[in-house]
Amino acid sequence: MTYILSDIHGEYELFCRLMEKVRFSDGDLLICCGDMIEKGKHSVRLTQLLFSIKKTVLLAGNHEYAFLKYYWSLMRETSDYDLVLQKLQAYLAYDGALLDWDTVDRMEALPYYYETEEFICAHAGVPLDKERRILPLKQASVEQLVYDRTFKEPDVLPRGGKCVFFGHTPTINLGFEPKIKRYLREGARGDRVSDHYKIHLDTGAYHSGILGCFRVEDCREFYVGQSDL
Repeated sequence: MTYILSDIHGEYELFCRLMEKVRFSDGDLLICCGDMIEKGKHSVRLTQLLFSIKKTVLLAGNHEYAFLKYYWSLMRETSDYDLVLQKLQAYLAYDGALLDWDTVDRMEALPYYYETEEFICAHAGVPLDKERRILPLKQASVEQLVYDRTFKEPDVLPRGGKCVFFGHTPTINLGFEPKIKRYLREGARGDRVSDHYKIHLDTGAYHSGILGCFRVEDCREFYVGQSDL
């Protein structure tokens, strides 16, 4: 099975409980559309757990990108690697002391989008032309993929056959429940990924206390909240 989620933001316990709920196993694939770090208290612990999972596609979001920009600026200023690591540990505050170079290197290697024959995953959204057709992702800048908030708008519906999974802005900020928001094509039932224009994944876990994921094969949603811990 394939499970997709976004914007975990250091909520380690919620993530573990969600994986228990879906009975995630080594044969399953997990896709995270970015923003694994910051806000919550377990950024490094969560990231290292995600890196340890056998089958994952982990994308960089704006928080990972900001961390990496800080890292790159430090590396331009000094060749004292111990000092650089100390500053990166301080940047991640709560559990930053757990940060090691292997984790930094793996974060630096994170891609910014993922595409299959059925769907596309990105953190903030994908580039569209004037007719709202999806442009080749290689043409998109990193900033567009991790920062752009245009794609979240309910009336921005990408034309083309592929569904787009994204996060970045909590659905509650758009006046919806803290749940995954689906945008169905006309006349579609919603039991196939191709029935959707786009699927907004950010349940605002840090603020709402609710974390959700989407299962591709049957289009089911799963949620856990603070009361499940």
